[in-house]
Amino acid sequence: MHIYQLDKPDNLVALLEESLAKYPDNLLFGTKNRQGVYEWITYREFGKRVDNLRGGLAQLEVTKGDAVGIIANNRVEWAVASFATYGLGGRFVPMYEAELLHVWKYIVKDSGIKILFVSKPEIFEKVKDFTKDISSLEKIFIIESTGDGSMAAVEKWGESKPVASLRPQPDDIAGLIYTSGTTGDPKGVLLSHANLTSNSLAGIKKYPELNETARTLAILPWAHSYGQTAELHAIIRLGASMGLAESAATVAADLALVKPNWLVAVPRVFNRIYDGLQKKMEETGGLAKTLFDMGVAAAQKRRELAAQGKSCFLTNLKFKIADKVVFAKVREKMGGRLMGCMSGSAAMNPDIAQFFFDIGIPIYDCYGMTETSPAIAMNASYAYRLGTVGQAIDKVKIVIDSSVVQEGATDGEIVVYGPNVMKGYHNKPEQTREVMTGDGGIRTGDRGRLDQDGYLYITGRIKEQFKLENGKFVFPAAMEEDICLHPYVQNAVIYGENRPYTICLVVPDFAAVEAYAEKNQLPKDMDALMEREEIRSLISNGITELLKKKYGGYEIPKKFVFLTENFTLENGLLTQTMKLKRRVVVDRFKEHIEAQYAKK
Repeated sequence: MHIYQLDKPDNLVALLEESLAKYPDNLLFGTKNRQGVYEWITYREFGKRVDNLRGGLAQLEVTKGDAVGIIANNRVEWAVASFATYGLGGRFVPMYEAELLHVWKYIVKDSGIKILFVSKPEIFEKVKDFTKDISSLEKIFIIESTGDGSMAAVEKWGESKPVASLRPQPDDIAGLIYTSGTTGDPKGVLLSHANLTSNSLAGIKKYPELNETARTLAILPWAHSYGQTAELHAIIRLGASMGLAESAATVAADLALVKPNWLVAVPRVFNRIYDGLQKKMEETGGLAKTLFDMGVAAAQKRRELAAQGKSCFLTNLKFKIADKVVFAKVREKMGGRLMGCMSGSAAMNPDIAQFFFDIGIPIYDCYGMTETSPAIAMNASYAYRLGTVGQAIDKVKIVIDSSVVQEGATDGEIVVYGPNVMKGYHNKPEQTREVMTGDGGIRTGDRGRLDQDGYLYITGRIKEQFKLENGKFVFPAAMEEDICLHPYVQNAVIYGENRPYTICLVVPDFAAVEAYAEKNQLPKDMDALMEREEIRSLISNGITELLKKKYGGYEIPKKFVFLTENFTLENGLLTQTMKLKRRVVVDRFKEHIEAQYAKK
């Protein structure tokens, strides 16, 4: 087993309290009010609420090792509850508001939650009977309420009877984060204080330009380790601030209001911005489109010349004009202050990443998993390589195990060692043994390779890869990401295990298809539109041409299934972190798949 020399602070209580002492008057959280204006609270005000709730939880007899849960989206009370729990040596267990009732019930029971906070009265009505069915659960409190059953009441109890915080040991469990797995019950990942603090501190080292003046727009859910470690804990450590996005639908407006200089997000956010920009340029046409295309071409030329140590006055002039007239407006729409972005959860498309770099908004691709708190590798502002997910973070070691892939492969399974590796899955010793190595590492299930400089390339998922009838391997995830860049596509799934060729399930971009229909005077009914050969060919031919640029002929789908139902959380086809439940999708549309293979 490996012994790691931890940096201080090595627990989340110290992480918060050191910043409260150092930055008491700095702004911390901004929340949009009903008038659409962001209201901010300081570190001092936040610390007072944490102290009050800690005292209230102590009166409810929450002690070391007890679990406190929350069902809420990102909000100040979420952070208050988490740090109040840590200060009593408790375990914090977050759950998503957009979750199924039986999943909430499973998590509350499995983790042994003693006190549960819920955001709204509507959620309370759904879960109020949990106290009858789950022996560990003693009380449920509502955040958006007043009186005895409210979180505000618990804070008042604590204000009248304060309790000093205790400092957890690095190996003490800080919380459980339940992975919304694609099959079976969710697994509770046991993360210690050292797991989380070491990960945040290592991430901060990658971006030395960040300090107490940093401001982010919190888009990622804190119920996931990425949002907690890369943003909530890191920002608090820096003494910086974050505005809380109102919802996924308001991100564009919230960016303009909060004006972040740093953004922590997932590729989907940047893909949408890029896709929207491309569509707008196509629709606008004229001078704007000419300048946009000129700027993109000039940026590429500048890079090529720079690589040769050269420069060109005319190329620089073209870029400068396009930057002032077009690209500056893109930056302004994203708040006008962004000096960089972090992207994780899935690999960024290098072409899109390059575009944002060119227009002055660098996106640093990173890699991790819940079980590693989550960061494993990160590109840095001072050391990045497009197309990779960066180098291993401080104190983390990456090993490539080529024994689990086909002979002759240049990649293998990514195995990780470091203070970020989880303590195991709660109540699941067998599943823990499946992923943990005998010497303290964890098998990620991802395929990758390291270059000579230690940059990590992700090449696929061990479980998601499949073999065609001819014995050739197909890695669907990267192809699906590329297909989703097609202007008429929202989602895609590649299938072909043990089949003669691959087929593609396509969810069209309904708005784009409707716009095409209107322009060409076609009926707007989506079901009828997707039956038209004209529409099907428009999309399928476009996908084929797109894929020919990067993939072998055997990988490119020969047939297509067009769906009029998108993949969503609500229909069970996406996880909470917006990852595809591949097996569920294939099972749901099995008849459509088989019908394509039956056709000659």
